[in-house]
Amino acid sequence: MGLAAAVAAGVVLTPILSRQRYRTLVGEIRRVPLADGSMAAINTDTTLDIRFQKAERAVTLDQGEAWFQVAKDRARPFVVAAGDVRVQAVGTAFSVRRKSGGAEVRVTEGVVEVWSDKGAGKMRRRVGAGEQVFVSDQAGASSPVKRPLEMDRALSWREGQIVLDGDTIGAAAAEFNRYNNRKIVIVDPDLEGRTVVGWFRTNEPESFAQAVGVAHDASVKLGADVIMLGGAG
Repeated sequence: MGLAAAVAAGVVLTPILSRQRYRTLVGEIRRVPLADGSMAAINTDTTLDIRFQKAERAVTLDQGEAWFQVAKDRARPFVVAAGDVRVQAVGTAFSVRRKSGGAEVRVTEGVVEVWSDKGAGKMRRRVGAGEQVFVSDQAGASSPVKRPLEMDRALSWREGQIVLDGDTIGAAAAEFNRYNNRKIVIVDPDLEGRTVVGWFRTNEPESFAQAVGVAHDASVKLGADVIMLGGAG
């Protein structure tokens, strides 16, 4: 629709001052400066569309996860949309991870407001530094919880790390599979519920599998496309 046609139709067009689009591959982690002076750390397999307008800085997270350090601009709130979930900040730092049915939000600095654009979830809830919350597409935000150590571990991907502290092997394997095309497959169901502690690089699933093999006496078979984590030896 042209400008004249839009005016005639009564449609108000908001000019986009700048636009940035990013798509990270599996295993890719990027840090990028934004046009307003903010910074984004973009996790594996993530799609971001950033549109800065006169009255708002709008970010759409179609999939994946990103952490934002937001430059202060009270005249233009910084709003992240992840499905029906909305996260608004002026000058703060926080992460958003799109998940099935909603989004996980972690605030590392300042305060954000979270809500859903759908149904009963439209009531806004404030989330402060050190707090994390799950925001449902349908029901809105749950009560924020403060778990600083858990938050540090959850955001260690910004340094290319996966830090495990009593995580189940099944959950840890799923985390490694986010970052690697060479997938970990757990053959023995009994192994999935056992726990693991350790520090690993996101791109070293072999090191994780071998550590599990030693700690739990499990077989490890390294293939070209998969790593088979088998039953007890």
